[in-house]
Amino acid sequence: MIGVFDSGHGGLTTLAALQQHMPQQSFTYLGDHAMAPYGPRDAADITALTQAALQRLFDRGCTLVIIACNTAAAVALRDLQQGWLAQHHPDHRALGVFVPVIEALSGRDWAQIGPPLDLHGQRIAIFATQATVESEAFPREMAFRARNVQIRQVACPGLVDALEAGDMHRARDLAHGFAGQLGDFIPDRVFLGCTHYPMVAGAFASGLPDGTEILSQPECVAASLQNYLTRHRQHAGGGAGTAYLTTGNPEQVTRAAQALTGRTLPFRQI
Repeated sequence: MIGVFDSGHGGLTTLAALQQHMPQQSFTYLGDHAMAPYGPRDAADITALTQAALQRLFDRGCTLVIIACNTAAAVALRDLQQGWLAQHHPDHRALGVFVPVIEALSGRDWAQIGPPLDLHGQRIAIFATQATVESEAFPREMAFRARNVQIRQVACPGLVDALEAGDMHRARDLAHGFAGQLGDFIPDRVFLGCTHYPMVAGAFASGLPDGTEILSQPECVAASLQNYLTRHRQHAGGGAGTAYLTTGNPEQVTRAAQALTGRTLPFRQI
C-alpha cells in the first residue's frame, strides 16, 4: 500500500488524482482530523504530528507515504527525511506534494544541477496557510531553480477551518476575498498551496483576472508519483482498494467528506 496523509480532508483532492491515474494501486488515507488544522501551529508541533502520522501508516504496512499536506511538507518533511526517517526507517520513504509543484513552477527537475532558469519576469501568486507562508519554503526553493520571477504569497487564515467544517458558503467567500488581496499584483500563474484549496478553486478564480492559470497540484503529484514508481517498483502495490482512517470522529469526518467531495467515504478511527 501507499499511504496518503493530510491534516484533514485536503489530501482527498490528491488522493482522487492518484486513484484516477493509478486505478490498480492500493492506498491508505490518514486524516489527522483531531489535530487539524496544522496551519496555525508552530514548526515543532507540526513536525511531531507529521512524524506520528507517518509512524501510524508505516505500522499498517505502507513503505511509501505521500504527505498530501503542504504545511507538513514545507515545515517538517526535510528534517524528518534527514533525521528520524534516515535513522529509524531507512527502507521507507516519505514524499511531499511540495516538490512536484516546485518542478512545475520552475521548469526544472528537483535534482537538476546548473544555474537557475530565467523565467523572464513571470509573476506567481501562492495562496497557502500561515505556517507555509512563514516557512518561506516556496520562495526559497524557487530561488535555487529560477531567476527573474516575482512571487507574492497570501496567507489564508480560517479557510481550512471552514472546509473542515463543511461550510462551503463561508469557504467560497473567504477564497474570493483572499484572491482580492493581490491588489495590483497581476499573476501569470497561481498555485493553491494547500491541498484543501482546490475544493474552492472556482472561488479563487472568481477573484482573479479572467484566464489566470491555476496550477493543479493533484495532477502534478499524480504524474510525479507515477514516474517515481517506475524507478522504485518495491513501493508499488496492487489491490485497487483504499482504506480511510481518521484520528477524529469517523461519523463526523465521513459527513464532512461527503459535503466536500460528494462521495461517501467510509472513514474509521485509527
